[in-house]
Amino acid sequence: MSNALKFVVMEGDGIGPEITEATLAVLRAADARFKLGLSYEHHEIGLPALSKHGTTFPDSVEAACRAADGIILGPVDTYAYPAPDKGGINVSAAVRKRLDLYANMRPSKSRPGAPALRPGVDLVIARENTEGFYADRTMFMGIGEFMPTPDLALAVRKITRESSARICKAACELAMTRRRKLTIVGKANVLKMSDGLFRRVCEEVAKGFPALAVDYVLVDAMASLLVRDPARFDVIVTTNMFGDILSNLAAEMTGGLGLGGSVNAGDEHCLAQASHGSAPDIAGKDLANPAALILSAGMLLGWLGRRKGRDDLAQAGAAVERAADAVIKAGKGTRDAGGTNGCTGYGRAVAEAIATI
Repeated sequence: MSNALKFVVMEGDGIGPEITEATLAVLRAADARFKLGLSYEHHEIGLPALSKHGTTFPDSVEAACRAADGIILGPVDTYAYPAPDKGGINVSAAVRKRLDLYANMRPSKSRPGAPALRPGVDLVIARENTEGFYADRTMFMGIGEFMPTPDLALAVRKITRESSARICKAACELAMTRRRKLTIVGKANVLKMSDGLFRRVCEEVAKGFPALAVDYVLVDAMASLLVRDPARFDVIVTTNMFGDILSNLAAEMTGGLGLGGSVNAGDEHCLAQASHGSAPDIAGKDLANPAALILSAGMLLGWLGRRKGRDDLAQAGAAVERAADAVIKAGKGTRDAGGTNGCTGYGRAVAEAIATI
């Protein structure tokens, strides 16, 4: 049986091409050391695809993503896109929705050598990715925002038992491999039906993991606690919008989004994607920090290792993170993270570290 794996690579907009190239240098080094059998299929999306094909996300690219073993996506400049009916599809949201990538796993970790506001933090936010308040993910037809009058805007929130259960199960399984602490976050004291359902379902699922310590924290209290005492948390599970906001806050406490890896995973597919934007103002200047996408690619290898039962992939994913951390600790991270390297130099240093880490 062949161990060959194919990754679809979509560079995206702005700094996307340069941080993607740095990430591929690291993956090539990991492949050389662990003999992973990786190959890459590059596809154009975003603004370049819009100018050539009239859409930021051609149908052929979606088909390629479905057929791939893993997906790597650079940042996309959605603010510069036209309306969806003019071809301006949010590629990130489209891939998550169409491939049912329901679990957005976003670690926040204080890394020695990087300027963290809070040392000693090592937590993961498990964010439900397919429903909630996000207007493009709540309706079968149309969107979940509408204006009955020019002076009234309404939004629909969607919370289902199925989606709540599966994100909590993923969070529980992750917590069992870490410090065995799970914190459920919501606003069930006010959103009694929707967040009440989310809380009940999560507590039901967590009962199947009796070794876990489980608590519930209101989202406004969690915003305070992530500033005051983030090191107390291990795995946090929450709904889409709350997870989006809290994970950005947690990232800033531990060095910023430039150091925050992220995967969007489902039962069949996994997407490695940094959580930061496309930063068009620094594109092409070798100033971007590729650490987040590099760490995301390492997480993708780990996900594949668990799914396929391959220790080599799991070991490679762990080596990517160790190498990324070692380079930062040695003062050779990018300048925004307290180091001396640019984008290319940091990627090269991590790739070199893979061989010996």
